[in-house]
Amino acid sequence: MKYKSYIFDLDGTLLDSLTDIVASCNYALRMNNMPERTVDEVRMFVGNGVRKLMERAIPDGDNNELFEKTYADFRQHYLIHSLDHTSPYSGIMNMLEELKKDGCNIAVVSNKFYTATQELVGHFFGDYVTVAIGESENINKKPSPDTVFEALRQLNVDKNNAVYIGDSDVDVMTAKNCGIPCISVLWGFRSKQFLIEHGANVFVEKPSEILFL
Repeated sequence: MKYKSYIFDLDGTLLDSLTDIVASCNYALRMNNMPERTVDEVRMFVGNGVRKLMERAIPDGDNNELFEKTYADFRQHYLIHSLDHTSPYSGIMNMLEELKKDGCNIAVVSNKFYTATQELVGHFFGDYVTVAIGESENINKKPSPDTVFEALRQLNVDKNNAVYIGDSDVDVMTAKNCGIPCISVLWGFRSKQFLIEHGANVFVEKPSEILFL
């Protein structure tokens, strides 16, 4: 293992959360008489935070007069239902356990809103992840490097021997902006071809492979 610090994205990387995100998105749309979205549409909307997800899902985005209400309906529903179907991908817990055993630093950095990030990471990964950072008003979200640098600061380490692991183009850009290597996972929300087109060049097909990079 050549890295000492592992910074993980959450949705599509550690957690298979798409079903619950789709359900909350469509609940909010339904409540406001808007057309619902398919799983594949929502899959491509995810990655830049919940507000951007809803901008993409709602007709006319944030120009829609019901945008703020629909966005609030999503957040309210998701906080209650974020654990209905969400679970770690197969092999994730074993991989985290091995990293922990080897004394590695582990953090999660997500564009998911702060409360949900904290709750989900605490629920599933509390024994392994010491720092979890979600979207908040006082820090720029990914692909800005700010949340990753904040995670490293809280871990009390520098970016040397750190690696970023994610499933999307946003994650590739984040790692690049941080000046650290990126591992792209192929079980998440984006295809390998899409990731290659957006600059990804190191791939893993299952979590255990992360241990050997």
